[in-house]
Amino acid sequence: MTAWRGDHPVSTLADADPVLAAIQRFPVKSLDPERPNRATLVAAGALEGDREWAILDRPASEPYDPATADVGGSGDYVNGKKTDDVHRLRSTFVPAADGGPAVGLRRNDTSADERREFALAQAGADVDSVHEPLNQWLSAYFGRPVSVRRDASGHHDDRERHGPTIISTATLREVAAWFGFDLESARRRFRATLEIGGVPPFWEDQLFVDSGSVVRVAVGEATIEGIHPCQRCVVPGRDPDTGERTAEFRETFIRQRQATKPAWTDCDRFDHAFRLMVNTRVPEQSVGTTVTVGDDVEILGEGPE
Repeated sequence: MTAWRGDHPVSTLADADPVLAAIQRFPVKSLDPERPNRATLVAAGALEGDREWAILDRPASEPYDPATADVGGSGDYVNGKKTDDVHRLRSTFVPAADGGPAVGLRRNDTSADERREFALAQAGADVDSVHEPLNQWLSAYFGRPVSVRRDASGHHDDRERHGPTIISTATLREVAAWFGFDLESARRRFRATLEIGGVPPFWEDQLFVDSGSVVRVAVGEATIEGIHPCQRCVVPGRDPDTGERTAEFRETFIRQRQATKPAWTDCDRFDHAFRLMVNTRVPEQSVGTTVTVGDDVEILGEGPE
């Protein structure tokens, strides 16, 4: 397993020269990402504006409590875990500076000319009123009443370790090779927030250790605490454009993950092989700090959880 930084091969930890290679942020949970060059870390979520809006499997008239909303796929959130139709929906985020915020939507089987743009509610706005045209369009698309809700703290799957998720470019390339898809498909399947370049595959497995401790990692001027390897769901096993299922994805993934697992991965948190990517949290001193593509990345050491 070899990664590259420029013209230089990176196959061992000794060769590694970690750098922040890419940022992915998902303004509307489960839809397409935007890829800014910089982003701000916030206390209540991974990155400012990440998963700020989400589609719920209920009409706008029904009450919503974000503290009890189900993120696992069995109710409330409309996501790729529950419905393949999410994968066939293309979206483009329009930031507030450009006359938004708004989201542009179209079906994957239609032309770009058929894209519709809808306003997204901002802080203090009447959410249901702003989102009424968007809710109607989405309800027609999914064939049942759905509604978009805003949560300034973000609609995150992990309610305790909701900092930026971390993976390396080399890991994405390695996993993509197991199945014959490309790097871009791997990015869209695994949906990591921060992507690290200049390192060998599975470098990020150093960012979790046995229960009770965290691994502190510097990204530019920010410090992030790596905690847990992310347990995967059905989403990475589906084509991000069509929702088509990759045959024997879980079985192949587990077999290959076990065969390629580095020595540094072993710890009690890695209790099965269907894990990839690292869940983190943002310590108070890093809230408000900006991370930028090209920032140097450095593992600082362990600390108490």
